[in-house]
Amino acid sequence: MDDSVVIALFRHGLTEENKRKAYLGWNDSPLCPEAHNLATTRTYDCYFSSDLNRCIRTANVLFPNEDLFLLKNLREMDFGKWQGKTYEELKTEKLYRQWIEDPFNIVPPDGESFQQFSKRVQNGWNSVIQEILTKNFQRCAVITHGGVIKYLLAEFAPKIKEFWSWRVPHGYGIELIFEREALRRRERCILLQEVPLTGKEHG
Repeated sequence: MDDSVVIALFRHGLTEENKRKAYLGWNDSPLCPEAHNLATTRTYDCYFSSDLNRCIRTANVLFPNEDLFLLKNLREMDFGKWQGKTYEELKTEKLYRQWIEDPFNIVPPDGESFQQFSKRVQNGWNSVIQEILTKNFQRCAVITHGGVIKYLLAEFAPKIKEFWSWRVPHGYGIELIFEREALRRRERCILLQEVPLTGKEHG
């Protein structure tokens, strides 16, 4: 399908802070040892990544020696003062409990609203699409965060599902297949397919 474009979305590997279920947001954390064993046989024409180190490191594991286009707009939501904290540490705070009940309208202290996050991610996506269309790429990869991928799937997956309905584990990859003109018009893709990720062979 010469008129099709494949955009693969990869969530970064599990980090030490993810293990303890902390909100990372714009903070960062080293990848866990098992994340360094991720591997894929897929290759792409270009590679975009969040500029946070956990995504850059994951990109280097999956696609060694490839150049990355780093985009700050592809960062996870900024959780403000809640970054680095867990549910157990926050559950007694009234504003946090309100946010859990209504995350689309309640804003973390010193953080982003969902509307600000959505607009930023959309701007990042527009940058990716502009590069793809200008250079006529057919297959591209985006290494980013769970919240970003959920937003993009909610906006562009063939079947309409809400943001919170998508399950995006660490070290997960999914390809969105678009008709090129539909991509230009920012319409939904025609097909989703999971990218098989495996552990590297030792020895």
